Amino acid sequence: MTLKIHAALTGAAACCFAFAAQAADLPRRAPPPPLPPSLPVFTWTGFYAGVNAGYAFRTGSSGFTDPTYGAVTGGGRGGGFAGGGQIGYNYQFTPGSGFVVGFETDLQGTAFAKADAAYLGTTPYYSVRPSLDYFGTVRGRLGYAIDRVLIYGTGGFAYGGGTRSTYAGSYPYTLPATDRTGYAAGGGIEYAFTEKLSAKVEALYLHLGRGSSAATYYNASVPAYYGAGKQESGFALVRAGVNYRF
Repeated sequence: MTLKIHAALTGAAACCFAFAAQAADLPRRAPPPPLPPSLPVFTWTGFYAGVNAGYAFRTGSSGFTDPTYGAVTGGGRGGGFAGGGQIGYNYQFTPGSGFVVGFETDLQGTAFAKADAAYLGTTPYYSVRPSLDYFGTVRGRLGYAIDRVLIYGTGGFAYGGGTRSTYAGSYPYTLPATDRTGYAAGGGIEYAFTEKLSAKVEALYLHLGRGSSAATYYNASVPAYYGAGKQESGFALVRAGVNYRF
């Protein structure tokens, strides 16, 4: 009887060892893989700098009154290439989508087509108003971002200047100042291709009439200067640009 019990216990122990050995040979269950890290949410906040190019065109004409012949109207329209650079800063209140505020300053060189002659019949009257060789702006910006797309409005201070006409000789007449100031307003849309690089399309209206609205013309046949009139100082600008964000 004792031998039978001993044999049974020995068999049970052998089975336990065999089961344990078989369980040890089974592949262990791997832990679940870690969750992928979440991508950072895009934000427009930060400084940027870039370049731009476009076309500027005047929006009105000019004219004056000759004391002998009456009203004279003529060339005030003209336009041409404008290009330069800009720097600025944006702050986005909520990353991803949300309102964006900022400021931008730019400086542009121009190559306006000359439109500086008015006529009464066949008699030319040449404008002695300074050309616009450069202009710049200092503007605020307010927009709304939808991820990498930013739609904004902008406005602020504008200035410009240039050289005097070749017809502005030594005749004793008060000529318009070469430097002008005014305002700029407009809007645009910007898209960020990467974290650093974005492109924009923008339209602005600029008015540089402060202190230079008198239409001053020179009649070479007299000779004499005439300035009893109004000269349109506004022009529109459509441009595209790229920005690098720091």
